[in-house]
Amino acid sequence: MFLALFDWLEARWEGPRMRRAVAVLLVVVYLVALATIELARQGLLPPAVAAALPRSHFQAIGLAFYLLLSYEVVGLVFGLARSVSNAAGKQLEIFSLILLRHAFEVFSHLDEPLRWEELSPRVLQMLSDAGGALAIFVVLGFYYRVQRHQPAPGELVDRRSFIAAKKHIALVLLIVFAAMGGRVVAFAVLGQSGHPFFEPFYTLLIFADILVVLLSLRYSATYQVVFRNSGLAVATVLMRVALEATPYVNAALGLGAALLALALSAAYNAFGPRPAAEAPRAS
Repeated sequence: MFLALFDWLEARWEGPRMRRAVAVLLVVVYLVALATIELARQGLLPPAVAAALPRSHFQAIGLAFYLLLSYEVVGLVFGLARSVSNAAGKQLEIFSLILLRHAFEVFSHLDEPLRWEELSPRVLQMLSDAGGALAIFVVLGFYYRVQRHQPAPGELVDRRSFIAAKKHIALVLLIVFAAMGGRVVAFAVLGQSGHPFFEPFYTLLIFADILVVLLSLRYSATYQVVFRNSGLAVATVLMRVALEATPYVNAALGLGAALLALALSAAYNAFGPRPAAEAPRAS
């Protein structure tokens, strides 16, 4: 029953109708946020309402990116059930989007109109976040190119059992994600903003990655497979540390995590187990 529920949710979430709905939602939220902030700046809203709203139009960009990241994180959870390597790549994609959001947040803390005297100390931080996101984007291009997606060694029944186990883990993550998101929304409605969301969920993803690595031992004890999966879990830990790091260091750690994932994949392709059809014949 749970597997059927997961498959149903995945089919709906990954379908074109959901993508179109999310795109429309992001546009509507962005435009409404811009208009509301402008009304507050012009004094056209009740004082109590205006006091609770931001004064910078760049906050609307941050809100749109926040919703976009939430959509991508759900896609990451679904991807966890399909491929460990693709899930690691998805986490790097999300981290690069977080860096881009940080670049926009540099403006959100400044008054409008922007003045160079206030902006100049933050330009390097913005370039660091945007440059780090671009570097990760490039590394991800090579990362996805080297993926082979060979079936893991083991019987077909074992592989199906492993996929089923990952789907159960992903379903639990979806429930936790919904609960955490509902908590953040409730606090925001009550006027208690600033509660972290992506950072604690990333921490949860680390534990989920380790659980997948441990479960993989039941279905394949091949050293190369275990090493690759464990190494990708380390890359996840680096990304989590980067979320708490200071500017410049966060981009460097994120790029290091991307390079580690790329190196692991290339090494696994070169020295990992091969399908029976490619195995060398005994002479």
